[in-house]
This record gives sequence, structure tokens and C-alpha cells, in this order.
Amino acid sequence: MSAARRLVLISLAAAAAATVIAWMRRRSESVASTAPPQWPPFDEVAPSAPRASWVIATGGVEAPDGFAVKVKVSSGIFHVPGGRFYDRTTPDRWYATAEAASADGYRQSKT
Repeated sequence: MSAARRLVLISLAAAAAATVIAWMRRRSESVASTAPPQWPPFDEVAPSAPRASWVIATGGVEAPDGFAVKVKVSSGIFHVPGGRFYDRTTPDRWYATAEAASADGYRQSKT
């Protein structure tokens, strides 16, 4: 390889490196100038927060207030009151509505 060719290649590599360094500096300056979002204190958010759609079962078979749908996570099936296996199922989760359980990816018992 001739000396002139080497000089051209080295010059191109140096120009590319300088371009990348300049781009990185501009990018870091623009990111540093952007202020992070300011969130309201937790106490202001809590009263207006929506009610949870499910609660963890604590081992009992009695439904918590407002949560009547039983979900067995391992099977991916939920049972509604009056269903064939509702009384026999020991739930992993309790859902407020069948729609909420379905939205989380569980399917309703066929019987």
C-alpha cells in the first residue's frame, strides 16, 4: 500500500471519529438540558387512584368484599359465582369482575 493511500485512509478515519465525537457531545448536551418530569407527591395521587382489579388470595375460600371471581393462575381459568367448579376451586387471585380477569388473559371456565 502506498504512503499516499495510507494517508488518505488515516485522514478519513480521523474525520469519521471527529464526526462521531461531535455528535455524541451534541446529544449529551441536549439530554442534560432536558429536565426530568416532576411528579406530584404520592399523597395527592392516592385518593384518585383507581381501585385494584384483583387481590391475592390469602388461603381462605371466602371472597373478599367486592371480589367474587376466582382465578387459578396455573390453569389460566377463572370461575364466576354459580359456576360448576366455583365452590371446589381454591383461588390464587380474586377479581372484581369477569371482564377484568379476561382482560388479564384468563379464560372463563367452560362449565
